[in-house]
Amino acid sequence: MNVQEQTKRQAQAAKAAATLLATASLEQRNGALQAMAVELSTHEDAILAANAADIEAARAEGIGEGLIDRLMLNPERLAGCKQALAELVAAPDVLGEVVCGRVITAGIHMKEVRVPLGVVGMIYEARPNVTIDAASIAIKTGNAILLRGGKIAQRSNDALTKALVAALAAVDLPLDAIQNLDATSRESGTALMQMHGLVDVLIPRGGAGLIQTVVENSKVPVIETGTGNCHVYLHESADPAMAHSIVMNAKLQRPSVCNAAESLLLDRSVAQQLLPQIASDLAAAGVTLVCDPEALAIAQAAGVADEYLRAATEEDWGTEYLDMLISIKILDGVQQAIEHINTYGSLHSEAIVTSDFTTAQTFTGGVDAAAVYVNASTRFTDGGVFGLGAEIGISTQKLHARGPMGLTALTSTKFILEGTGQVR
Repeated sequence: MNVQEQTKRQAQAAKAAATLLATASLEQRNGALQAMAVELSTHEDAILAANAADIEAARAEGIGEGLIDRLMLNPERLAGCKQALAELVAAPDVLGEVVCGRVITAGIHMKEVRVPLGVVGMIYEARPNVTIDAASIAIKTGNAILLRGGKIAQRSNDALTKALVAALAAVDLPLDAIQNLDATSRESGTALMQMHGLVDVLIPRGGAGLIQTVVENSKVPVIETGTGNCHVYLHESADPAMAHSIVMNAKLQRPSVCNAAESLLLDRSVAQQLLPQIASDLAAAGVTLVCDPEALAIAQAAGVADEYLRAATEEDWGTEYLDMLISIKILDGVQQAIEHINTYGSLHSEAIVTSDFTTAQTFTGGVDAAAVYVNASTRFTDGGVFGLGAEIGISTQKLHARGPMGLTALTSTKFILEGTGQVR
């Protein structure tokens, strides 16, 4: 059987499982999540061994440490996943929620209620924790899920899926509700994109190239999760200590994730005051500063070593580094900052540091992004932090879902109408 035929059979099995899941009780679905936490503990040694093998192979292939960090599982990260499962169990059930209701023509009672999407496909790259997050949100919302992780995480995803499917068995839910596709070639991803009628929605998570490929080639409706070319803009009214703290956190707290800052913008009027210390401290932490000419001169005058300095190109302004680099541009005022962000940003997360209320309003109103921060780090854009439990991705599009996607993002609605014999 070739990969395309195998993927189709898996999609057909998921479709059948989704029909059963749609009527599964909340107790069954929550029981599956509780069983997932147990099974992750039971299989932890095997999961970590598989992940260690993936990491060893990735390093042998010359994969960068930023991607290695995304690939890595350890007891602490697994514990975080289990905590997210507990939060999902505690979350209210969104299925059956009445979005609106009223009496229409001839006394018919109408209500619009939340229902599962059906079969969700995930195409993602190096982060095996996505396997847990996506599967758990899918089951909580009554959806079946087809997981197509990256080749470098195949062993990890196989081990995780084994544990998650064991949890389904423990509560008598269909085992085909969670399936891991073959990632040893691109064919399974290509086949998944063609499963219109079997797969209801496709969610890509990863780099710009992956997302663009899925958006351009999929016959299945796509929820686009974008790259994170996130900016921190320091307005001339910014408190220096706050500006320093936010920039350092947004860049350094975890550089390999999509809500880390990739670009620093500063007003020209305060660049000489704010940039020397920020540039020196970023470089001391190992960050390469990719600067426009004016920022480069300020950083050099501050004593930043040449090995941590690079002249910016046009391409840099639109680059998501996911690594220890940050682009720096000096400009004049909030309108220029908004224009730059809307030109080069990825509609993910953007921040301004300012003490001026009117400027903050101008920035939040003018910047086009799923999350816009005033005087806070971009690192907070996360489903768990937003109180959504585990997230299945961060949508940078504007239809159906935007920003961190929690439970409601994996639902649609249907109209239920109850009459007493009315005819038209």
